[in-house]
Amino acid sequence: MEWCVSMPKIELHAHLNGSIRDSTLLELARGLGEKGVIVFSDVEHVIRKSDRTLHEVFKLFDLIHVITTDHKTVTRITKEVVEDFASENVVYLELRTTPKKNDSIGMSKRSYMEAVLEGLRAITAVDVDFVPRSMDVSSPVTTMNMDTFSGTARKKIYVRLLLSIDRRESTEAALETVKLALEMRDLGVVGIDLSGNPIVGQWDTFFPALEFAKEQGLQITLHCGEVPNKKEIQSMLGFLPHRIGHACCFEEEEWTKLKSSEIPVEICLTSNIRRFRTETISSIDIHHFVDLYNAKHPIVLCTDDSGVFSTTLSQEYRLAASAFGLGKREMFQLAKTAVEFIFADGGVKRNLEDIFFLAEKKLYV
Repeated sequence: MEWCVSMPKIELHAHLNGSIRDSTLLELARGLGEKGVIVFSDVEHVIRKSDRTLHEVFKLFDLIHVITTDHKTVTRITKEVVEDFASENVVYLELRTTPKKNDSIGMSKRSYMEAVLEGLRAITAVDVDFVPRSMDVSSPVTTMNMDTFSGTARKKIYVRLLLSIDRRESTEAALETVKLALEMRDLGVVGIDLSGNPIVGQWDTFFPALEFAKEQGLQITLHCGEVPNKKEIQSMLGFLPHRIGHACCFEEEEWTKLKSSEIPVEICLTSNIRRFRTETISSIDIHHFVDLYNAKHPIVLCTDDSGVFSTTLSQEYRLAASAFGLGKREMFQLAKTAVEFIFADGGVKRNLEDIFFLAEKKLYV
């Protein structure tokens, strides 16, 4: 585990609100209980657990939805989540979140995202690069970047944002999110995610917004195949998104189409096992990671909701190593290859490649 923590890592599938610290969630829930907004005793035991049942997971998501409709809270959570990822040597993080509206407190989708940005600006424990800059190809990587993992220099983390379209939204609301993403491109927003309850909504509802986003040069990642839905899965793969998440309920035809398209898959082992243990993925032994890895298909290990599922990216690598027999070099290569799939610009990619180059020499000296 110590080695997994020391290795630089790339996180491409992390939901902001699902990555809240348990201690923060406990504090905020207690405060809502004192105000009479919730019954604290109904949720306290769930927050304190680490191995939550699927029912308890959904109960926690309901609580988080209530808690995160406040600007100050969104700012605090953003700050803490990024600090937590940086503490385990995540050097690049794509943080996804659904811009929320709360008319009662004057929260618009834009003001919600401004609260997220305020959280990024508030971080002082590590250096955070979240605003794209024009990069000189010939400029050297700074020592600060290259020594991130060594413990001898101040940590640095690149953060980029994905705006999520919730499957409960209308076409108009989805387009509003895409337009907001375009407006905030110069503030670190690099793409669009489609997520939410997989049994809610129809693909045709979101397609116009996603197609418009793609035409405008935004990167697209889709939660795909979370439940059996052959027609939707095939439509999503035919759309050719830049990445997909999960892919838990594919049939042979969909696996063939995925592999031929070489669309990278965001793999979230702990999340998949917790959520699908009674359905398509009953144990880690039959997870599709093995098939995709052996086929050399583009994949990247991610956390999904590190707070809700009580995991970290380092733990995900440790789980993959123990379950699938990966050695240190295989794990390092898996982390390093993820650089190819990020949505940031070429300058960031070059910096990350140099970080991994130096890390490889230090870790295997």
